[in-house]
Amino acid sequence: MCTFLRRIAIVLAALLGPLALCLAPPAHAAQRALLVGVSELANQPSSLWLSAPRNDVILMRQVLQQQGFAAADVTVLADGVSGAALPDSRQIRDALQRLLARSQSGDFVLLYFSGHGTRVRDSTKAYAEPDGLAENFLARDARLAPSGGGANVPLAGSLRDVDFDGWIRAFMAKGVFVWSVFDTCSATSMTRGVARSGGAAATAQPPDDEVRFRGIQADQLVAASASAASSEASVDMSAPPQPPVPRARYVAFFASESHQVTPELRLPRGDRGARPQGLLTWAVAEAMGRKPASFRDLFNEVVSLYAPVITELEARYPQRELPSPVAEGNLDAPLFAASVAPQSTRPAWPARRAGSQLTLSVGQLDGLEPQQEVRVVATLADGTQRTSVTRLEQVDLASARTAVPAALAEQNSAALWTVAPLDEPPSVVLRVQLAPGAGVPSGLSLAYPAAIRVLRSGDADVRVLDRGGQPALEILSPELAALVNESGKPYAPPNAQALRQQLLALAQLKWFARLDQLAQGGRLDGFDATLETWAGDKLVRSVPAADARSQPALAEGERGVLVVRNGSGQSVDLVVVGVEANGAIRQVYPPAISETNRFERGTREQPAHERFELPWLTAQRGGRLLVLAAPAAPFSAPRLFGASPPEAALADVRVRGALQPERQRQVYSALLAWPGG
Repeated sequence: MCTFLRRIAIVLAALLGPLALCLAPPAHAAQRALLVGVSELANQPSSLWLSAPRNDVILMRQVLQQQGFAAADVTVLADGVSGAALPDSRQIRDALQRLLARSQSGDFVLLYFSGHGTRVRDSTKAYAEPDGLAENFLARDARLAPSGGGANVPLAGSLRDVDFDGWIRAFMAKGVFVWSVFDTCSATSMTRGVARSGGAAATAQPPDDEVRFRGIQADQLVAASASAASSEASVDMSAPPQPPVPRARYVAFFASESHQVTPELRLPRGDRGARPQGLLTWAVAEAMGRKPASFRDLFNEVVSLYAPVITELEARYPQRELPSPVAEGNLDAPLFAASVAPQSTRPAWPARRAGSQLTLSVGQLDGLEPQQEVRVVATLADGTQRTSVTRLEQVDLASARTAVPAALAEQNSAALWTVAPLDEPPSVVLRVQLAPGAGVPSGLSLAYPAAIRVLRSGDADVRVLDRGGQPALEILSPELAALVNESGKPYAPPNAQALRQQLLALAQLKWFARLDQLAQGGRLDGFDATLETWAGDKLVRSVPAADARSQPALAEGERGVLVVRNGSGQSVDLVVVGVEANGAIRQVYPPAISETNRFERGTREQPAHERFELPWLTAQRGGRLLVLAAPAAPFSAPRLFGASPPEAALADVRVRGALQPERQRQVYSALLAWPGG
């Protein structure tokens, strides 16, 4: 009998292949969660308290148990929840330590936080936020120090963004897959270590349908008395120190951008038995019932559920900026599987149906072309999917449109429409010609829309030659040769790995050149980028990036710095990518491919700004720099415009698509070049 079962297992493994490896966690893997909900702030007036966090953790616990989490592996810290410990700072720290000690490689951990957030200046942080502020989650015992006030407001009883980042890094260092969910205000930078309008109180509204916003300005908090402060030592919330860890085992969902507040209200709307819930928590719980396969599928469902609630709140609060949920990390990983292997690396963008038309808020900048073949998926409320193939009818710079396929015309009850390309756009594919006897290395992996296609004949961008068993590369395209400062003559990479890296970089470079061509040196009102050249602590020159695409060569001892300022009054999706003289891709912003590229908003009077050192830019060889920015669409996901580095497929972090259609966007673009010495 055992032999028979073993044979069956071998047959199934052969049939399922990589899918079986992707879906089956290791035998010892465990699923655990820490759920923290802070409704009451014990040291603060009740006017600052919330109603929903206690309900949020109960709802999340129910959802997790339906997903197979054992009750003993879900720890709840919340006030007003039977059997739960109080969510004060010491209890949260101790719970994180216990969870970390229990975790081992291959486990899956959810870190969930619901409650108030605030932002303060923190001069101790190594990483400076674009707006100079640091995000803090308020535990139940949160308070100001007795000397609170002024520009730097010391807080006790809170978890800083750098604390969250440290704990996430500590879990990942043990090989644990971490999913973080922050149903708080000021959420987007909560893992990275401007005053807002309005605090926790809402405007006049029906007593049975109250809406509260999770946002406290630090100066609203009451300071502890000197005697209380001396008797209560502040709890060290920092995690055990860990070296930097690649973030392939990481996903995060945020209820809002850094400058926004998020609501709690009775959900679902129109249900007499509805209880107050955080909007993100409710949307995640609802989306789970629709059987998403990956974190990306889950987030797309969450965004679709936001739309009707946000539309209602816009009418009630016309002067308030409402939240845009954000995600980052390995979103293509299968849900709860603790696997870094992607469920799919093909982008799937949410679409809005209006009559017989489907509209997308992505377009040419995201790798779409007119008449491109796409797969349309209609996902119903019970998770059932209906699919059909069609072609895009109209594709603009940042939007696309097509008719609903006839096979799906009757699917009016679809909860979510998504559109995915069947193949890469032919205009950006790197065409590689193989000379007789030559081949290409295996394992070429690129994120959409960059791609490589091997030709035996015909027009090509590059040619791979065989020189007595040693591969050589010849760049045929003058545009590509100029991008990597090559003469176009054949040259021999030192080994197959170097050839592989060169082909990947050339494919990405072809897409970058296409991006810059599409944007046509565009401008974005209130947004600017400046190139500075420094020699030690002396500023040698400073020029607007968009006005000087050909930069003078750096002298020995000089270094380049990019300064970005966003005074547009809205958040922007920003990508900054460096290209070394040999074609190697350098990620500048976001600083890691696991982080969101949503750059914080600022005003002309107080712009959000950040400085980026460019250490790979050398006087000897020169290099290039691509800067691309576009306003973030409300209630949408950030976009990387396909500008992720080669071999990012296993940690693909692009949150693709937006729910709401929009007018043609302004786009900022600059592609700069420095000559080599």
